Amino acid sequence: MKLPIIKHLSQFIEENDQDYLIETIEVLEALTEVSSLKDEELDVIGELISNMYGALEVQKMINEGMDKKEALNTFMKRVLGSIDQ
Repeated sequence: MKLPIIKHLSQFIEENDQDYLIETIEVLEALTEVSSLKDEELDVIGELISNMYGALEVQKMINEGMDKKEALNTFMKRVLGSIDQ
C-alpha cells in the first residue's frame, strides 16, 4: 500500500463518490479470474485493489469525524503494525 495513492483516492472519494471505487474494485476482482494473466499483472491488480480498500477505510474514519490527516496516519500505523506482527 502506498500512502500517496491512498491519499489521492481519498480525495477522489471526497470530490465524487465512494461508489466509483467500489465498482472499480469489483471490476478488478473479476479481472483476477482471467487465467492468462501473468503473476506480475496479478500483483499490480492486487496492489490497486489494496490501495482502493485502504482509501475506503480512510474515508470511513473521516466520515466518523476523524481529521483527514489523522485518518491517513492512523490507517498507515495499523497497516505497518500488522506487518510487524
